[in-house]
Amino acid sequence: MLLLVKNSPASTESPAAMSARNVCPPCGSQRYQKNGSTRHGTQNHPCKACHRQLTAPPLDRSIAPEQRLRIEQLLCERISLRGICRAVGVRLPWLLHFLVECCTACPEDLHAQPPTRPLAVGMSRLAAEADEMGSFVQKQANQQWIWIAMDAPTRQIIALHGGERSGTSGKELWAHMPTVYRAQATCHTD
Repeated sequence: MLLLVKNSPASTESPAAMSARNVCPPCGSQRYQKNGSTRHGTQNHPCKACHRQLTAPPLDRSIAPEQRLRIEQLLCERISLRGICRAVGVRLPWLLHFLVECCTACPEDLHAQPPTRPLAVGMSRLAAEADEMGSFVQKQANQQWIWIAMDAPTRQIIALHGGERSGTSGKELWAHMPTVYRAQATCHTD
């Protein structure tokens, strides 16, 4: 791969479009020219000495740990996935893979505790809401579903399951819910 140097006398490119190295890796020549672009839109540069086609290296698209932490915070705020992509500048497939990583890193038991004091109602009863959200990764045949159960008054997540949209995934979510919710809570679903 060829990286170009700013203000290189051997290059025919403008200085703004150039990068870091000015030699052909196979032969060491400093003579190259523009020759169209690849199917991905990067500039082709054939070496005038060995006639090998070279392109600039891909951009570094690694996500910094601070940005990953920010994305986790935005996911907790229940902002739409496409909204997070626009706000942070990441691609949707990367975000979906990151979301799956976060879900698999969660413990089986989320250590959810029922509320200790009654809320504004005189007679408090446990209530839970369950829902699922789905999307696909790269193609629509690769469906991914996240099942979530939360305490209705406090909005605390009490159970989480990642899988397909089926009855067995619903039963897995039910099995992950704390026993007090399975025994005493009123559960609401769509």
